[in-house]
Amino acid sequence: MMESLKNVVVIGDRVLIKPLEAANKTDSGLFLPPSVKERDVVHTGIVMRVGPGYPIPANQDPDAMFRDESSNQVNYVPLQVKEGDEALYLHANSTELEINGEKYVIVGQNAILLVVRNEIPDSVDGL
Repeated sequence: MMESLKNVVVIGDRVLIKPLEAANKTDSGLFLPPSVKERDVVHTGIVMRVGPGYPIPANQDPDAMFRDESSNQVNYVPLQVKEGDEALYLHANSTELEINGEKYVIVGQNAILLVVRNEIPDSVDGL
């Protein structure tokens, strides 16, 4: 379908995630079949690409449409997730796809429960 990840452009509030392999063994030492791991409600993965955000209309003159001065400019509210974050997401809200032989999922930002970020800000106000 697609040749390379660098050609992928994510649209809107969508996020492209590379799923991480779930543990195939329980704490007591029992091995789990792959079907059990796929039925988990929550999965984890690395954020590979992030869309521009939630589209909002650009501020324009309300009378511009009557003067044939339409501007198709769109502003975006940026997403909270960043490329490289480790994300915990709802598997039921994901769409699986394969790019260059590797498995990825696309989810909306609202399906991401939390992210783990390597860089820690000095204060919570910076978030």
